[in-house]
Amino acid sequence: MKRQLIAAVGVATMVVGVAACGSSGGGKDAAGNYNGKTVTMWLMSGSAPQAWQDGVKADFESQYPGAKLNIQIQQWDGIGQKVTTALSEGSVDVLEVGNTQTAGYAATGGLLDLTSDKADLGGNDWPANLNASSVLDGKQYAAPWYFTNRVVIYNKALWTKAGITAPPATLDEFYSDLDKLKQSGVANPIYLPGQEWYTYFGLIAGDGGQIAKQDGGKWVGNLESPEAEQAFQTYQKLQSYSTAPKDKDEATPQQSTLFPQGTIGSMIGLGWEAPAPKDMPADNVGYFPIPGPTADKPSGVFLGGSNLAVAQDSKNLDLAKGLLKIALSDKYEGMMASAGLIPNKPSLDSLANTPFAQAALKASVVGATTPNLPNWANVENPPAPIKEFMTAVLQGADYGSTAKQYDGQITALLNQKQ
Repeated sequence: MKRQLIAAVGVATMVVGVAACGSSGGGKDAAGNYNGKTVTMWLMSGSAPQAWQDGVKADFESQYPGAKLNIQIQQWDGIGQKVTTALSEGSVDVLEVGNTQTAGYAATGGLLDLTSDKADLGGNDWPANLNASSVLDGKQYAAPWYFTNRVVIYNKALWTKAGITAPPATLDEFYSDLDKLKQSGVANPIYLPGQEWYTYFGLIAGDGGQIAKQDGGKWVGNLESPEAEQAFQTYQKLQSYSTAPKDKDEATPQQSTLFPQGTIGSMIGLGWEAPAPKDMPADNVGYFPIPGPTADKPSGVFLGGSNLAVAQDSKNLDLAKGLLKIALSDKYEGMMASAGLIPNKPSLDSLANTPFAQAALKASVVGATTPNLPNWANVENPPAPIKEFMTAVLQGADYGSTAKQYDGQITALLNQKQ
């Protein structure tokens, strides 16, 4: 099943004007039941397996007799305005939000402060780097749900034909393998569009850099930094092995539809982007972390994912918190791990045992997320200055002067008044 984290971490939208009041509804009736209570849960397309949804619904309705759980699946396209409206109307109780979106919704008062509920939800076991996007100004506004990151997905048949017998352990070995694929007649040793900024972000983090930083009390763009330039050199070299357009991202066209055609040597993608067995035999698809300069550590990755939150204006707050506790339990976190995703606590990592998940786990130790800022969505939204910057440099613009130009744009967007 598709895991559309590419959207979860890339289509964040600016949210404004959400009311910040709520009730403590959701109590039992005189008979000790919750008759007439319906909790609405929004999940994004491609996130939770059907078995997860069915199990959570059954357990919730069993634990809260008379209550009903209405799970609604939403599409990522245009979700920002839809969530903003639902939060202001109180028409959703529990919702999935991408980890780059959470701070924006929290800052406008749309999400319930869960700080006092954190321990009861299992929060004492959430690693700091996974929980960071759920916290704003020291308060817990959501709970980490699941995570993933990109790895190299490769066509084993093409690699074998090129004389490559094992995945590379270093970047230099990776370049050498891409050369061999090219020499064997593969037009795209790697398919890598020019605007795949998630991979670029990860490379910056792996070099110890930041795409934006704090300076003089405000956040500013940081593309001019040596780490960002070094990371771009790596990205540019990898992209030189690709015929993918320099002015498009991985969704234009969707790279997951191209790889199964059998002519692409490799791509950098998420688990849901790997071909289904009906499109390409599973034993012909391999996975490995993007190698680093040395064999002891892979390159950095963008750690994307989704959080679960309770709407501040939910009319069923007690039931909503109860639902959240069920959804975040080891039973259901383990189910997400078994589906190939990274769970919210390390004790369940062993359940993430698919070939993709094993490669993703190795890379996740060098994982990083975007700055946890309400205005970060401004940077990801069109005109998307990071994407424009990447295209400009790939098409021949000077790195230094172009970075300065786009750092100015990023700085303005990060400090824009809501």
